[in-house]
Amino acid sequence: MSESASAKHVLVFCASSRSCDPIYHEVAARLGRILARASMTIVYGGGAEGSMGALADAALAAGGEVVGIQPRFMRELEWSHGRLTALHVVEDMQERKRRMLACADAVVALPGGSGTLEELLEAITAKRLGMFLKPIILVNQLSFFDPCVRMLERCIEERFMDARHREMWQIVDEPEQVLDAIEAAAAWSESARHFAAI
Repeated sequence: MSESASAKHVLVFCASSRSCDPIYHEVAARLGRILARASMTIVYGGGAEGSMGALADAALAAGGEVVGIQPRFMRELEWSHGRLTALHVVEDMQERKRRMLACADAVVALPGGSGTLEELLEAITAKRLGMFLKPIILVNQLSFFDPCVRMLERCIEERFMDARHREMWQIVDEPEQVLDAIEAAAAWSESARHFAAI
């Protein structure tokens, strides 16, 4: 069993869109309840709308702890969820991503837009460089992440990445599979730096 078995803080990347298919909000809510019932603290972007809000609302309703990390300008725009366990306001998006990864025992990516994809790829890059060693789980609802995974596979095929980099992420179809995926994730260490450049 990998060190992921001790996961206590789960970082969730997700979207604030209110216009997407409602199934994505439902999936976020299911994940929130699952993590709360497993006594895992959710760390996320701090928003109140879309999948972000659904995740936080469901986790809080189930008695869970939810910590938001949000840039100051978003706080000033009143994008913050008002009932979080804690909300940490940082100066910019870069500090937000650093803070979120620094406290994460695992990362879960839900479907989202450019911000979600940026956060996911930054986490994968940090893992490739041996700077982040924890599980990264993609919840592939409605096959959302298929194009992203195909692009990563193309990177491997074209020798921009090593075949061993496939072990950096796990893919599940439903949020109910997330906890098992965290437990089963392959161990990763700083030695990955030795094949970060191939």
